[in-house]
Amino acid sequence: MNNKKGHIVPGVLILLLASSCKTMNITRYYHRHQSILDSIELVYTQAYAQKPFSIEFTDRAFDRVSLELATDTLTYVYEFWVGEDRMQDTLRKYGYDTTAINDLITQMRSVDCTWVNNLDYYTEERKHYLTYISLWPRTFNFPFVNKKYYILTYFQQPQYFDSDGNLLVGRKLRRVRKINAEVFRRINDRVCYTLSDRFR
Repeated sequence: MNNKKGHIVPGVLILLLASSCKTMNITRYYHRHQSILDSIELVYTQAYAQKPFSIEFTDRAFDRVSLELATDTLTYVYEFWVGEDRMQDTLRKYGYDTTAINDLITQMRSVDCTWVNNLDYYTEERKHYLTYISLWPRTFNFPFVNKKYYILTYFQQPQYFDSDGNLLVGRKLRRVRKINAEVFRRINDRVCYTLSDRFR
C-alpha cells in the first residue's frame, strides 16, 4: 500500500509542476523573446500591406510550412519544406517579397511560432486590424498535459483594460472583449495574450 502511495505522489507532483510551469511561462514568454516577436509583427505587417498572406507551420519540428497566398480573385494554400526552391518560385510567381517571408519563417522557427495572420475587429462600428501570433513552445511539452497554444495579439492602437488586466471592448463599452471566443489579458497597451486549445 505504501509503495502505491509512493508512486502516486510523484506522479501528482509532476502534473502540478507541469501545469504551473505552463501557466507561469505564458506571462514571461513575450518578454524573454520580445525583440524577435516584435520583429515578426513589424515585418509581417509591412509585408501584408503589400500583399495579404499568412504563414503556418504544420509539423511539430517546424520543418513544414503552409503559405496562404491571396490574389485578386482567389486564395491559394501551398505547403513546402522550409528552404525548398519550389517555395521561392511560388512566392515570386505571385509577386510576394521573398526576403520578408523567408525572414519571417526563420524568426518564427526560432521562437516556436506556429501561425501568423491578420484579423479584423470592430470598435464603435469602425473596422480595425490586429496581428495574431500563435506560439507552441517545444520546451513546455509535458506528458499528460493537454496541448495548449500561446496566442499574442498586436493591436495598432493602445487598448483599454479592466483592473484585472482583461481586454475591454473600448473606453465607453466596459465589457470584456473576446477574440475567437477567448479572453485576452494585458502585456502592454498594444499586446495581449491568452492560452488556448486552438492555434487559430
